Amino acid sequence: MMLKIPNVLSKDEVTELRKLIDSGEWVDGNETSGHQSRLTKRNMQLKEGSEVQQKAGQAVVAALGRTPAFIAAALPLKVFPPLFNRYSGGEEFGTHVDNAIRQLRGSDFRIRSDLSCTLFLAEPGSYEGGELVVEDLFGEQTVKLPVGHAVLYPASSLHRVTPVTSGARVASFFWLQSMVRNNEQREHLYRLDTVVQRLTEEKGGNDPSVRELTNLYHNLLRQWADA
Repeated sequence: MMLKIPNVLSKDEVTELRKLIDSGEWVDGNETSGHQSRLTKRNMQLKEGSEVQQKAGQAVVAALGRTPAFIAAALPLKVFPPLFNRYSGGEEFGTHVDNAIRQLRGSDFRIRSDLSCTLFLAEPGSYEGGELVVEDLFGEQTVKLPVGHAVLYPASSLHRVTPVTSGARVASFFWLQSMVRNNEQREHLYRLDTVVQRLTEEKGGNDPSVRELTNLYHNLLRQWADA
């Protein structure tokens, strides 16, 4: 399931975050690449492990925690500390798949990468190109979102970033391990949760159908989750 998540950050929050990361040290994006990615990746990245990257990453994680749609869709167990990249001058990232296991340098923290997330930090009209293209069974899905919006998609999918021919594409990107490993099960839970929330607004939490669906949701989550 690919899901667009609006307004993870407000425009004012993005402005403050950009001030922070733009002041940091940017290095070759291949510092964090696997073998396959090194063959296709050309971009710049905020230095991993730097004070600026850590502070900016904490701000992104805090914002995600305030975003119900993200929580409902991802059911996050562990989130890899967000990283930040920049594409300009024809830079691109060719078709690749994300590593199944991501380990934080210099630590024993690691995750199984069930989901990938990109949070857009530049207005789409400020740069040409830079679309995120994700391949699935229905073909290619192209994503280029407003500033502060995010897209969540399976880390198992082939994907790429098209060349940025003018301006600069700036984004935060990261991976997460979900409590529910299976993508179809996560999608079922998300759809069910969405229905429960809508019915709760329409009928109230004491409505018998709302109670029954809520019971079903939690029992399925109990069955499928690894918390």
